[in-house]
Amino acid sequence: MADEGLVSHRRDPIKSTVGNMAATRRRQYAVNVGKERREALIRTKRLCREGLGSEEDQDMNLDEKQLVLDSQTSQTVEELKSLILLQGKGSALKKVDVLRNLRRLLSRSEVPPVEAAVKAGVVPLLVQCLSFGSPEEQILEAAWCLTNIAAGEAEQTKALLPALPLLIAHLGEKSSIPVAEQSAWALGNVAGEGEEMRNILLAQGVLPPLARMMLSDKGSTARTAAWALSNLIKGPDPKAANQLIKIEGALDAVVRHLGEADEELATEVAWVVVYLSALSNTASDLLVKRECVQLLVQRLAASSSLQLLIPVLRSLGNLIAGDSRVTSDILVPGQCITDSIILALTKCLKSEHRVLKKESAWVLSNVAAGSLAHKQLVYSSSATQVLLRLLSTAPFDIKKEVAYAIGNLCVAPTEGGRPPGVILEHLSSFVRNGCLSGFISMVKSPDIEAARLGLQFLELVMRGLPNGEGVKLVEEEDGIDAMERFQFHENEELRLMANGLVDKYFGEDYGLEDTLP
Repeated sequence: MADEGLVSHRRDPIKSTVGNMAATRRRQYAVNVGKERREALIRTKRLCREGLGSEEDQDMNLDEKQLVLDSQTSQTVEELKSLILLQGKGSALKKVDVLRNLRRLLSRSEVPPVEAAVKAGVVPLLVQCLSFGSPEEQILEAAWCLTNIAAGEAEQTKALLPALPLLIAHLGEKSSIPVAEQSAWALGNVAGEGEEMRNILLAQGVLPPLARMMLSDKGSTARTAAWALSNLIKGPDPKAANQLIKIEGALDAVVRHLGEADEELATEVAWVVVYLSALSNTASDLLVKRECVQLLVQRLAASSSLQLLIPVLRSLGNLIAGDSRVTSDILVPGQCITDSIILALTKCLKSEHRVLKKESAWVLSNVAAGSLAHKQLVYSSSATQVLLRLLSTAPFDIKKEVAYAIGNLCVAPTEGGRPPGVILEHLSSFVRNGCLSGFISMVKSPDIEAARLGLQFLELVMRGLPNGEGVKLVEEEDGIDAMERFQFHENEELRLMANGLVDKYFGEDYGLEDTLP
């Protein structure tokens, strides 16, 4: 069924030969949020920074500090072992004190002593401390320790396997809100480790209770749940994304928080939308019907938060690329929302942030892949000059997305297997303003996708500009040399494409008309 697979990211005919590759690249980009971002976020929000060290610590070098920290951690785990079976109020208080000390130790350096704690046998002890009926503070501290351990290396995270059932159980109504939130953070860290751990969590039933937590009106609860859910559904298997949208109220919560929540919660919910829209056709369809596009455009126009704008741009781009109805039925030229999105995307193109430029260029390329009216709308906007400037000055990855946008603006919509038509006004203007050298540099690039796009654009220029003007311009910009680089290229498609263009436009008869009397 279509809704069980990855969405097909629609491309204009200029990109017809690279559509599948572009879609795969974008899906992988969407579903693989860097682990560094997630670990940084976890450490900022959940690694306690109390008791950062005594004056004696300040005189030690890093290796000495690590040895002392490892020793203190192992000793604290041994203290917990001696207390774990003791009963009574006094022992319960001592247990909480030891757990608190352990949690602080696990938070005291940029490289917490997680390995020392795991080797000392801390995980089974923490599992016992999570048992229902234990004092709430004890459960909270134990869950917090597990959160910090889960933020460690892969093998350290996998050591939490015995704790997962209880952590999932503590997401329910029988636990206090602080305990549920802390358990969700621990589980989110585990899910962030990779597909193997996500599958284990999903098999143990973590998705429904986390989804219910996201329904909460309490900001921190919904935020924590959304963050954990984004780690759980991010793929590449779309099964979890499709399961999430079937949970009663889950999609309603996503839309509500996206529209009404503060920026911190909206950021985490927007990441959920990124993965839903990248992995599930059904989810994309439902999000579009619930006016998610409008909400994303509003956020895009109103916010200056880099953390929020990145997932908003990716979500918007996924929905536009994945569902042609978005551009045909929602982003209608003349409507306020369409003008708003062009202005907002132009704002992001002008940003100093590299990632915003790249993401906004990608979204704009998909708007430009719409109808003739959409192409004219983008072309007549202030985005055009920004795109031209970025094509000549931006880093390569941004330049490639910009090239797609410009290419799409120059191609008339077509159906069937016919070659893409040329919008002569747009093409002439872009070439006149110096875009040709940027595309020729892409032909010379070792990046196969970029080289293909560059060749496609050269073909448009040589075929589309009248009276052989395009052929002469390509020659003047050393385009022949760029294409001849593919004469013996290992990629058959590019070799045939480049050789075919050289033969067609610069064959043995080329230039004869200039020399004949």
